[in-house]
Amino acid sequence: MKVGPRNLITDVEGILVGNAQDDRLKSGTTVLFGETPFIAAVDIMGGSPGTRETDLLSPDKFVQEADALVLSGGSAFGLDAPSGVCDELRNMGRGFPIGDQFVPIVPGAILNDLLNGGDKSWDDNPYKRLGKEALANVSRGFSLGSVGAGTGATTRELKGGLGSASIVLVNGITVGALVAVNPLGSVVQEEQKNFWAAPFEIDGEYGNHGPATKLHPLVYANPFTPPVTGANTTIAIIATDAKLTKAEAKRLAVIAHAGMARAIVPSHTPFDGDLVFAAATGKRELTNPILDHLMLGQAASQCLSRAIARGVYEARSASGDALPTWHDKWANGG
Repeated sequence: MKVGPRNLITDVEGILVGNAQDDRLKSGTTVLFGETPFIAAVDIMGGSPGTRETDLLSPDKFVQEADALVLSGGSAFGLDAPSGVCDELRNMGRGFPIGDQFVPIVPGAILNDLLNGGDKSWDDNPYKRLGKEALANVSRGFSLGSVGAGTGATTRELKGGLGSASIVLVNGITVGALVAVNPLGSVVQEEQKNFWAAPFEIDGEYGNHGPATKLHPLVYANPFTPPVTGANTTIAIIATDAKLTKAEAKRLAVIAHAGMARAIVPSHTPFDGDLVFAAATGKRELTNPILDHLMLGQAASQCLSRAIARGVYEARSASGDALPTWHDKWANGG
């Protein structure tokens, strides 16, 4: 396995990503766009999800393909972001054909960044506009950290962010991850700079600090103050150019959750809406289905772990932040 040329989810052929954010709001939206419609699925393991059109992605449902996937801040208000994307795609003539009409299929998920210090005193919901802007910005290259849906994200003790990573398998199939990291839990080992995802790091992509040399005792105690219910959530997308059925894409999303659990402690809590979308563009046939599916699952979980750490590592400070970035706390030795 090797990292793709950009080490981004857009190393998957046919996938573009766009971001839009409002720094005063301390929130934003990220759009994954398929140059052509793609097979899509989702798996939800968190206890407090906020979603749009995820039921449509079940393997037994009629519509097979999506046009775009949306990750957004804003809690329930952020569910307006896919509406902006949907409007623009309709204007482009994209969508599921119904007579002479087209209905874009744009599932989405939100994280709760309402308490991050940003100005949330809007008169009109800004997320539909942010969805439109994010779609207008789609490209193969994009920034990580405090951008898009990761703009105002937070973890237990540090700023969160938008992360991505990729892997090219020995069979030529590419797998990529995109994630907005906003968990109740922590992505670093207690009171240390070392990422839980350290064993999966490639080429120093999040500082090359390795695992911590000791496990801090707080891991076994109760380091958490009572959480603000629903004020969390990590939302992710796994994409591949492999040709998968909807059921196989669903299984890929399920397996990818292992990567979230390896990178965030704790993950999938009752207070997080943790979920993983899967997107398969179908550009490459599986030549050895049993082995290929095993490799796809391993790559998906590893990519997601790395993307989570990268999102936090790349976050940058902004005026009014409620929490420090990883670099604020640890770049000079902590």
